[in-house]
Parts: sequence; C-alpha cells; structure tokens
Amino acid sequence: MNRKLPWIVLLLSATLHAAEPQVATPLQPAATQAEAAALSARLLGRFHYQPTPLDDALSARILDRYLKALDPERVYFVQADIERYAAARTTLDDAIREQDLRLPFEIFALYQTRLRERLALARELAAGSFDFSTDEQYRFVRTDEPWPANEAAARELWRKRVKNDWLRLKLAGKDDKGIRDTLTKRYDSLLTRATRIKSEDVFQTFMNAYATSIEPHTNYLGPRASEDFEISMRLSLVGIGAVLQERDDYIVIRELVPGGPAARSTQLAIGDRILGVGQGEQPPVEVLGWRVDDVVALIRGNKDTVVVLDVLPAEAGPDGAHKKVKLVRDTINLEKQAASKSVIDAGPPEAPRKVGVITLPAFYQDVAARGAGGDYRSASRDVARLLRELKAEGADAVLIDLRNNGGGSLDEAVRLTGLFIDTGPVVQQRSAQGQIRVERDADAGQVWDGPLGVLINRASASASEIFAGAIQDYGRGVLIGEQSFGKGTVQTLVDLDEMARNSKPTYGELKMTIAQFYRVNGESTQLRGVSPDIGLPSLLDADRFGESGFDNALPWTRIDPAPHKAAGGIPALVPTLQQRHLARIANDAAFRNLQQDVTEVAAQRKKLDISLNEAERRRERAEQERKLRANANAADEDNGDDGLLAGERSLDAELAAEQLRKKAPDVLLNEAARIVGDLATLQRSEANVAAGGRRSLN
Repeated sequence: MNRKLPWIVLLLSATLHAAEPQVATPLQPAATQAEAAALSARLLGRFHYQPTPLDDALSARILDRYLKALDPERVYFVQADIERYAAARTTLDDAIREQDLRLPFEIFALYQTRLRERLALARELAAGSFDFSTDEQYRFVRTDEPWPANEAAARELWRKRVKNDWLRLKLAGKDDKGIRDTLTKRYDSLLTRATRIKSEDVFQTFMNAYATSIEPHTNYLGPRASEDFEISMRLSLVGIGAVLQERDDYIVIRELVPGGPAARSTQLAIGDRILGVGQGEQPPVEVLGWRVDDVVALIRGNKDTVVVLDVLPAEAGPDGAHKKVKLVRDTINLEKQAASKSVIDAGPPEAPRKVGVITLPAFYQDVAARGAGGDYRSASRDVARLLRELKAEGADAVLIDLRNNGGGSLDEAVRLTGLFIDTGPVVQQRSAQGQIRVERDADAGQVWDGPLGVLINRASASASEIFAGAIQDYGRGVLIGEQSFGKGTVQTLVDLDEMARNSKPTYGELKMTIAQFYRVNGESTQLRGVSPDIGLPSLLDADRFGESGFDNALPWTRIDPAPHKAAGGIPALVPTLQQRHLARIANDAAFRNLQQDVTEVAAQRKKLDISLNEAERRRERAEQERKLRANANAADEDNGDDGLLAGERSLDAELAAEQLRKKAPDVLLNEAARIVGDLATLQRSEANVAAGGRRSLN
C-alpha cells in the first residue's frame, strides 16, 4: 500500500445501573469532525478509483450501513425507529457537505437509548425464571431478519435471547444463582462499555459507513486508529511492554513482552491490576473504569521518559495494598507479529525431508525509518534473514505460511517475491484513468532457489495474493490451501491534517482505493482471489467471508499479461503431488477428523434457529460431546460450550486455553509441509535425471 499521495495535497492545498437506566447526555459532533468529513468527501468524489458522487443514492447506502454497524443483529432498533429516520436516506449527503453532523449523532443517541432499554429488560428477565419444557425456537442468526415490528416484538425477541443465554449456562452445569449472577454481570458490563463510547467513536463509525458505501476497502482512520496502524506496519512502539485487558472495571496485565521495561523490572506480573498512571513526578491519574485504549494512551510516550503505575497485585483483594512501579519507556518490538521460522520433518522414512516453515502474519515495513535512510524493519528483510538461516541449517524445502495474512505493504509483496525469482515483473497496477504500471523485481539472484510452497487460506488477502499469484505465474512453487480472499485493490493513506496544514493530529487519515492490481498473467485477484494448486479443507464460509461476501465489491477483470519467463516444471508435477496427497490423507486419522469437522460446521452453518427446549438441547449436546470424544484433533481438556462469553472466564482459564490451542497439532500445516517435501523429492529426481542425461551425452 502506498503511504502518501503528495499530488493530492497539491491539488487540494487551497458506570450505570442496568435496572435503572439513566439518560446520558447525548454525544455531540465536533467542528473538526464535520470539517474532516467534508474534506474526505472532496477526496472520495475526485480521486477514488471508483469516484462516486455524494448524492441521494449514496446517502441511502450510507444510512443502511450506519444502521447495520450500530445494530448488526437487529435486536435494538424497532421498525418505527427505522421509519423515523427514513428522510435521512436523502439528507445524509447534505449533512456531510454542509458540515452538520447532528443527524448521525441523533441516530446514535437513539441507538444508545434502545440499548439501555434492552439491557434493562434483559436484566429484569434474568432475575426471573424460565420454563424449558416448552417447544419453541430462537433465531440466533438475525443479520438478514427484519427489524422487530414493535416494542412487543422486541420484548419477545429479548425474552428468547435471555432464555437461550440462561439455558447455555444451565447445560454447562451452573445453578440458578450462578446463572443469574453471570447474566446480570454480563448485561451490566455491556451497558458499562456502551457508556464509555466517545464522540470520536461515533464519528469513525459513521465515516466508515460512508467510506465503505463506495467500496469495501476504503476506510476512515481517526488519529488514534491511525497511530495504531502505523505501529502495526513498523512493528514497534514506545511503551512498557505489557498487553492490557479490561476485566471487571480493572485494567489487567494479560501479558508481559520479554525484554520490555515491565518484564525487566520484575515488579509486575500477569493478573496485576493498574489503578493509576502517572507521568514522571506527577501524581498518578486514577484509571479505574477506564477504557483500555485510553489507559494505553497514557502509558505510551516518548522514549526514555518515566511512567509510574499504581498497581494492585494479582493476589491482593480489592482492598489490598497498592504498590507504585516506576518504569522508563523504551522501544518495544512486536515480535509476535513478525516473520518467524520453524522446521518440520516431512517425507517418508526412506526419503526424509526437512521443510523450513516461515510464518508471515503481515507485509510490514517501517516507512519512516526507511525514508530517513537508516536501517529499517520489513517483512522481506526478515524473511531473507530466515531463509539464509534455513539454508545454513540444511533445509530441503521452504513453505511460506500466509494463512490469515491480510496484506500490508505492496512494496514488500514485490520485494518478497524477488527473494524467490531472478528478475522480472511481479504485479501490475491499473489506475482509475486506465494507466498500467508494472512493479518489478530488479535485483538479480534469489535468496532461495530450492523447492518452495505457499500456504494460503480464505483470509490471505491483498499483498498475500500478489505474492502467491506471482509465485504461481512464474511456476516457482506450489500453492496449497484454499481460494484466497479476493482483494485486488490498492489503497493509499491520505493524511487529512497534512492537507489542512494542521500542526497536530486532528482530522485523521483516509485509506482510499486508488488502483486495482493484476497478476503478471493479466488476471485480477479481485473477487476471485488466487486458486491453490492443491486444495485443503476449510472451516470458513466462502460465500460470506471474502470479497464475494461484499455487496459492492469491484468486478473481476483482465488486462494484457506482462512479459515474464516462467520457471516451469510445477504444473507438470501437480498431478503427482495431488495423487500422493490424496493417498496420504486417506490413511491419516487427524485429517479425516478435520474433514468431518468441516462437514459438521457446514451443516451447523445452515441452522438459523436453536431449540429452547432443555431435553432437546441436552440430546444435541450429548451428540456433540460424542463426536468430540471421537475426534483425535480435540484436546482432552476441551469440555464443549461452557456458556460464557469472551472475558467472562478467569484470566488463568483464558491463558490456559490459549496455550492448549497453540499446542494442538496444525493438521493443515503438517500436510502442506509433506506436500512440499514431496515436491523436493520430485524436483531432486528430475535434477538427477537431467544430470544423468547430460553425462551420457558428454
């Protein structure tokens, strides 16, 4: 993704009690937000890849997406609320142009009112009891359902919703008191989080409804979201090296980053609660009940400055003794989000193969450090280093794992491809004006010229698809996994403050689609993605997840191929690789269990309703547990549905579950490594035959 768009600058330089819901003061838009919206509209209308006029038609789409963002399951608003704002279908465009955002904020105020009412009702219902012997159904998938017709319909919907929450906990073994306490706490927590919403949250939600109404990958980033994006691209920040989480009004330390100031101090532990944050010699600001992002903003700062934490140790009770912990901020490298390597022993005993696996979570690049001309961190640099290490360790083949890699820097996709090809075009870009630009690898030579595989899934998108497509087009490696996401568009970040000549971040940034990219074979990855040479089963719903799940995705198109010289060989080997893969998984119990899971998930996905009859649910639960016991992939400690939501389990239980998931065998990765091991065997055999042929001719 391009970081800046300077030519545009030149052109435009001219805690509440749920049983007694209180009425909160409605949030109001700031003048700077209205100015940012109007400035964004000028950009989107003139420089977007698909320029869309801000008119009544777009206004209607903005309203629909805004309502969906606020109430995606259609459980808060009723039909009368939607009709109340029918006029907004033709006036939101005017509101943006005229810099008057009172209307979207008014809609949000109504949403908050309805949320308080529904959660007060939920708490009231949880205080009562339910009859689980009746035969009734609860429709738990409501994204395509109509809004409740009236308040009576909304109350009935919530009665079934709370009844289902209660039944899940009952089936998990909780008694009535435990269930009532859990649900009361749950609904109070939801309400508390709703009261912490700020004006900038409302504005960002509305602006993203506007941006994504034009095209799915155009977004607005407020100042804080923009900062977080920068951190994710450079894989570093200045702070104390602690991962924080909200739990019961406390900010709790969930993880300590090895080597960071917090870990080095030895004064902090997982589970400690942060009650206050101070700067240098200033007294700490109390943060009890704060949002975690607000606390993080206080803790981050400039390198080598002092931050003081008021901490309640994990083992202490609510009235326990506090301690003050003074830390010096330092640069924290986010190694978990960086490229990493491992080795899998693949292949049969008679022909063992050592497959080096490089897992790449994102295509990151520290743009600022690179621009300054110094050393900088990037995905391609890290992968090049890991490839050299694997070569030194005697790896027979390499597998690049791009599963769940949503993309990042376009430049890094080109540079990463260059590690595996000599020279040549990697990707083509077409602008809105139809101009074609070819991005090339101009550095001769390959860091790794041996057997190569690329593992993708439905969540592999954008830069991942550029890399995977180029490897396939050059015949350089075998693609394994699922059809990728299908995001074939290029975005740039436009700094709205830079355009407005603001000295401090106020307006945020606009991530705007400016081009579409194409493989060197001329085909776009847009909508269709990249198809693997050898497919693996998927638990994801390809119809709903991926570019094809958007209702306004750009269409698939084709342009002329870019002249390139394919290495050849891989297409001819794919049938043999596929044959060996099928023969192997036919005798692999873990793989068969995975395929059964896929079949079961697909069947469950079709269910929109669930029974609220206890006997029926117990029969369903028993059947699920029977399948779980028979499934070799399931961990012994997996006891099925405990009825709890994320954040309701103890921190120890959550961390233990995470460790179990990490230790669970990765069936797809292991099979992909075996396929690449087969590729190494076949390519070595071909090389031996070719060498023998040359000797016989000499």
